Amino acid sequence: MSGQLSLQDMPLPLVKVTPARLATWDDCRRRYRMAYLDRPTPPRGGAWAHATLGAVVHNALRAVYEMPPARRSPGRAAGLVGTLWSSEGFRDDRQAAAHRERAQDWVARYVAETEVGEPLGIERWVAAPVGGIVAEGRVDRIDAGPHDDAVVVDYKTGRGVPGPDDARGSRALALYALAAARTLRRACRRVELHHLPSGTVAVAEHDEASLARHRGRAEESAREMADATAALAAGGDAEALFPPTPGGQCARCDFRRSCPTGRAASATLPSWALLAPLDEAS
Repeated sequence: MSGQLSLQDMPLPLVKVTPARLATWDDCRRRYRMAYLDRPTPPRGGAWAHATLGAVVHNALRAVYEMPPARRSPGRAAGLVGTLWSSEGFRDDRQAAAHRERAQDWVARYVAETEVGEPLGIERWVAAPVGGIVAEGRVDRIDAGPHDDAVVVDYKTGRGVPGPDDARGSRALALYALAAARTLRRACRRVELHHLPSGTVAVAEHDEASLARHRGRAEESAREMADATAALAAGGDAEALFPPTPGGQCARCDFRRSCPTGRAASATLPSWALLAPLDEAS
């Protein structure tokens, strides 16, 4: 019948993606398969101390900014770190206690020095169709900008101090901005990385072109993910479709115990190896 679309003319279905899923795909396709497709999921490694530290800081800040502004205080923020603390992944109680104190200092200083009114979202899940994908994810905080716009805020607790290029080049932040704009129905161009250890705030202002570049790269990876997943479901070779990418990152992989290639590519690290040494500036 004239006017009907053939299968070849039908638009491709939208692919749901999160920044974490895309990052895993780009980092190592075998790890992607193990994390998102294999059932049962292969056993993961134990907790990493630096990840535990970051999770506690994020949870404490979430609790702080869920409070009315009048109740937010450095002392209350530090107390929340103590209440929420976990020692998973640390070498021993002494090391855990030292890093707990460090995290309390970070959070107390951040609350004292950072002016935050009523956020538009705290740990807010955003999702929206953008081009050929549905971009979604949980944003640490979404602030109200000066022009009735939205500002994406992402907390960082790692050793590296981010700069404006890191904020501008972050695909995660760009996708959050795109999804937040659709979810909240307001402009969202400004993205910020708040590095608690140094007190640094790295800022980038996106425009249509920079957001489109990030979206295009995300769409490309998403289509590759979807095609490989469909081929696997049709009986394709898992090793050919999802090859490993061996390298130094294998030392940090949660699925290291299930990947001989990764074990051969890197030495085993203790679970506290990625913490900043305590003699570094806090």
